[in-house]
Amino acid sequence: MSNASLSPLPSADRPDVTVRLRDALLGASFTADGLLELLGAPAYAALSRSETVPALRATRGDTPLELLVRLFLLQQPVPRARVADVLPVDACLESGWLEGAGDDEVAATVDVRPYGGPGGEDWFVVSDLGCAVGGAGGIGNHAEGVVLGVGGASTTLAGLTVRTPVSAALDLGTGSGIQALHAAAHATRVTATDVNPRALHITALTLALSGAPAADLREGSLYEPVADDETYDLVVSNPPFVISPGARLTYRDGGMGGDDLCRSLVQQTGERLNEGGFAHFLANWQHVEGEEWTDRLRSWVPRGCDAWIVQREVQDVTQYAELWLRDAGDHRGDPAEYQARYDAWLDEFEARKVKAVGFGWITLRRTAAAEPSVVAEEWPHPVEQPLGETVRAHFDRVDYLRSHDDAALLEAHFTLAGEVVQEQVGLPGAEDPEHVVLRQNRGMRRATRVDTVGAGFAGVCDGTMSAGRILDAIAQLVGEDPVALRDRTPAQIRLLVEQGFLEPA
Repeated sequence: MSNASLSPLPSADRPDVTVRLRDALLGASFTADGLLELLGAPAYAALSRSETVPALRATRGDTPLELLVRLFLLQQPVPRARVADVLPVDACLESGWLEGAGDDEVAATVDVRPYGGPGGEDWFVVSDLGCAVGGAGGIGNHAEGVVLGVGGASTTLAGLTVRTPVSAALDLGTGSGIQALHAAAHATRVTATDVNPRALHITALTLALSGAPAADLREGSLYEPVADDETYDLVVSNPPFVISPGARLTYRDGGMGGDDLCRSLVQQTGERLNEGGFAHFLANWQHVEGEEWTDRLRSWVPRGCDAWIVQREVQDVTQYAELWLRDAGDHRGDPAEYQARYDAWLDEFEARKVKAVGFGWITLRRTAAAEPSVVAEEWPHPVEQPLGETVRAHFDRVDYLRSHDDAALLEAHFTLAGEVVQEQVGLPGAEDPEHVVLRQNRGMRRATRVDTVGAGFAGVCDGTMSAGRILDAIAQLVGEDPVALRDRTPAQIRLLVEQGFLEPA
């Protein structure tokens, strides 16, 4: 890979300078909250779309915070004398955070984006110039080894991850170090790998500037730098999952055929997880003619692992090709070259009999159960982030249901989950509803259709009576045989528990 057109990076071996720089940034309120207050919601949101004009208009003044936004986020040269009032300018020039720019001005060598941690931490994510906000934004105009900053995919993965204290965490394909930064907050030891040595250098800068412990940084693709006997309690990866003809852009193109990179990554993870350990991935997968996508994904799950696979979006092959051609900035160049690249994508999909591409989340958990649980579902609807606690609760419910047969369920006590509402659907004036829907307002925000017995059962569950006693009372109320009701209702109870509407008391 050639990094010829990329800026030299700041030194990762000057902790004295990094600490002084961090203190100066915090002293000027160069934080996520400080940015929102300065820019206002519209300009702040525009930055996430790679639109800088509103932020430029909001930073025409001469306050320290406005100066830092122009310097580190908008890549504007600023007067050296003014910077000297805010930053340790000589030390930043010597260590490579800043460089001279014209007469008596300085410019940043990297993007530095304030990033709020889940516990209110003030973190900073370092990335290549022009890549801190809004993802790629036509990143194909940059060199191949470019390192992106915070984007929607990275924040989605961070929000999905189960955040419990662990001994060892592994971030595969760390990029600018966002997942490693999150993991450092609850893992004793963090290892991060990347095929791009520039990414490892930037990860070291991200961790240091955020005041986080250093990680064990290893160069190589995915698991290649990890010894065969090394295992982890947490594995996270936002891999280069784009299904493309070739590996033109390191940050997104996996370099394997089709969805083989995502498949091999998932399959290799089982033996890397400790008992009870979690692995979280974002992935793309092919929808192939004559094959159910759920069967394809189920075949990826390694033995000895429970899995929860959620397909969030599906694009036909033309939409998919156009999305990633625009991501690379190809639509801004030579029309003939754009057409040739578009053709190459469609040729690749046609050869593989791919009709669409799915995007979603894959979570694995190492289990000793004789029959692991594999749930593959489509859920394109809005969810509540962060979802880490919802993900953990899903696997807790898997354990519960696995250890309770129908007879045990009838002996158990349940409570209705918080913020569940009931909706009745039917013709106006009708005596009885056509159907009843239970809807969650938290987590996955699921909706499920139940019959009147299921709705009545859920409404009564407050933990005081066993499921069997509740059903007996309902049977007496509606004039139904209690034995028959006990026989047919456990399946509905199991579904309500599985989807999080009912919780074991």
